[in-house]
Amino acid sequence: MRQANPPVALVTGAARGIGAGIADRLAGDGWALALLDVDADGVTAQAERLATRFGTEILALPAATRAVLLGARAPATTQGRFGRLDALVNNAGIADPETAPVEALDRATWDRYLAVNLTGYFLLAKHAMKLLRTHRGAIVNIASIHAWQSDAGNNLAYAASKGGVVAFTHALAIAEGPEVRVNSISPGWIDVRDPERKQREPLREIDHAQHPAGRVGEPRDIAAAVAFLISDDAGFITAQDIIVDGGMMKRMNYAE
Repeated sequence: MRQANPPVALVTGAARGIGAGIADRLAGDGWALALLDVDADGVTAQAERLATRFGTEILALPAATRAVLLGARAPATTQGRFGRLDALVNNAGIADPETAPVEALDRATWDRYLAVNLTGYFLLAKHAMKLLRTHRGAIVNIASIHAWQSDAGNNLAYAASKGGVVAFTHALAIAEGPEVRVNSISPGWIDVRDPERKQREPLREIDHAQHPAGRVGEPRDIAAAVAFLISDDAGFITAQDIIVDGGMMKRMNYAE
């Protein structure tokens, strides 16, 4: 049943993948949503689908370019539509961690990763903070397991940006508590492919078996963590990074 005055969340990068999973979960939980994404068609379709399925108010905020994401107009637009803002989920970012070795990594690429993956989070939090304080709201920043460990790939810019997200999270939480709680989530391997591709190219048995949890993650796993962290049940949790990786970070891997 639709709530008379539902809480309102702004979710960025909501057209697909983890962001779409978060939007789906929150809509199902009765939240009114503002969904921001550079994929105008995708985010509009997502908003229409969720509104039809769950009967809750969904506002699509198509961003023409990544620069608009950094403009951080979305909190004010959300306030204008719903009259309040209770949660900000910073999820939008450059998802591909692979760039180039340090000597070949150009400054423009480095700056682009930091601008989108870190500065974008800062600007949205900056412009949302006054609204969030009014309702003692919460922020969840989506970081990455790359903030904590690295593989053999060339992920310097991505890892730096996501490590910055974790540090930004605890610094902001301390600065803004107790009015606003701020946490981050560091996902491990999350299979964000569309259902058709998953069926056409299924993961290997070893992909699942190597995880102590017994499977590769799904967007719903991150969505469940977000739903908890912005709920009253997480009222004593702030300044934390929650690793959601099926146990892989704690597994000791030895070459045989």
